[in-house]
Amino acid sequence: MKFKKYLNVILPSVFVLIFAFWCFFGNTPDYSESERRQLAGFPEVSFETISSGEFAKDFEEYTTDRFPLRDGWRSVKAYTRLNLFMQKENNDLYVKDGHISKLEYPMNENMLDYAANLFGKVQQKYFQGNKCYIAIIPDKNKYLAELKFDYDEFYNYMYGKMPFCTPIKIDELLSADDYYFTDSHWKQERIIDVARHIANSMSTDIPEHYVLLNLDTEFYGVYAGQSALKVKPDVINYLTNKTIKEFKVSGANAVYDMQKAEGKDPYELFLSGNQPLVKIENPNGQDNKKLVVFRDSYASSIAPLLAQGYSEVTLVDLRYMNSAILDQFVDFEGSDVLFLYSTSVLNNSTSMK
Repeated sequence: MKFKKYLNVILPSVFVLIFAFWCFFGNTPDYSESERRQLAGFPEVSFETISSGEFAKDFEEYTTDRFPLRDGWRSVKAYTRLNLFMQKENNDLYVKDGHISKLEYPMNENMLDYAANLFGKVQQKYFQGNKCYIAIIPDKNKYLAELKFDYDEFYNYMYGKMPFCTPIKIDELLSADDYYFTDSHWKQERIIDVARHIANSMSTDIPEHYVLLNLDTEFYGVYAGQSALKVKPDVINYLTNKTIKEFKVSGANAVYDMQKAEGKDPYELFLSGNQPLVKIENPNGQDNKKLVVFRDSYASSIAPLLAQGYSEVTLVDLRYMNSAILDQFVDFEGSDVLFLYSTSVLNNSTSMK
């Protein structure tokens, strides 16, 4: 009996000690490939950080991120919540109709105010007399989630804060299947009608017919790794034609960047992913018809379609370029302006500056 008691104490203690040593002295990665993020480092030890409680908070994050066999335990947790306890979500991620998606709730008016105020300052400083439009891209929760904010309220709030722009509504042209199953972004081959609607609303026109190509690389979107679930990969298709092939691109490696397509995020195939400033010149476009697009990553795949209706399209990402210096890089004279943003970025807008 004594032996069993000792065993009951010793075995858990040994287990805890082994994992503790593994956590602190083992070779744990600094970057999570599955989650596409940097893992927490060991926190700074000082009187200030300890007395303020910051060390304890950061140390907890460090141990959580560096726990041995972390991805395996994440999968165990995810499958346990979803299948054993019948929970609908895990870490704000849920699965419905084959899609993995992330809850975006509630609507954050402070974030919308921040975005609208920034856009208003940009308009006042750089293009007061230009034609201006706004198109808001709904995240796929609109078509999947039971818990979601009122999207019409979201749109109208932004439209009311930006009276200098003409709204272009696109959500009725979309459905859940227009987005990748494992990622937040939309599929280029499914948004031809969206691109034509936006172009027509800005008094230009683009072709309807393209050649459809696809990557050999399997695409596991950002939600695949974050969910820790075993899922089937998506396929990335992309569209081309004679006009798109003749585009001249600066600020990105190419319209379709095959080197990026082989990297960590194959969606970066489209205009080399997130870049502060990209210019597309179209030798077959209408003379002196120019467009400046303030955008997030969704625009990377729709921009090649829209650019067919212009001689020049400039894409500006205010998450990576400070709005105070735009006039050093962007010529707004004679350009139409389009604010093209997803609800998820607008609802978490402090990354823009």
